[in-house]
Amino acid sequence: MARSNGKYLLMVEDDKGRKEFVLTKPAYSIGRDPECNIRLYSQFVSRRHATLVQLPKKDGSYYYRIMDGDATGKASANGLIINGRKTSAHDLKDEDEVVFGPGVKATYYQLKPDTTVPTGPLEDPYDITLINPASFDD
Repeated sequence: MARSNGKYLLMVEDDKGRKEFVLTKPAYSIGRDPECNIRLYSQFVSRRHATLVQLPKKDGSYYYRIMDGDATGKASANGLIINGRKTSAHDLKDEDEVVFGPGVKATYYQLKPDTTVPTGPLEDPYDITLINPASFDD
């Protein structure tokens, strides 16, 4: 588990494994291009696949919206699938899943201070150790 003092976190899984990005900036470019703020490693991802923008709430806090394509409005080749539905834009909520292409996804987290999020493989609930009863003394 990793602790983050940031309010917003994007956990990305792609061909190079799992990475986490603490979100603090007003905008992020997401894609295969080496100049993207959040770089994705997969042949199925566009160079400039998506844009993440910070928008204000009435209470003075903010949230993030993800939009398909680059900042100029040029759409990606495969689009975005968020929580199982294809869409061109979405206001992200805690634990939303964004699929960029086969094997490339991200999970968005809204964190409270000192919240823990999973960083490694999830534990197998069926991972048990068998003990030979004959090994115990009566």
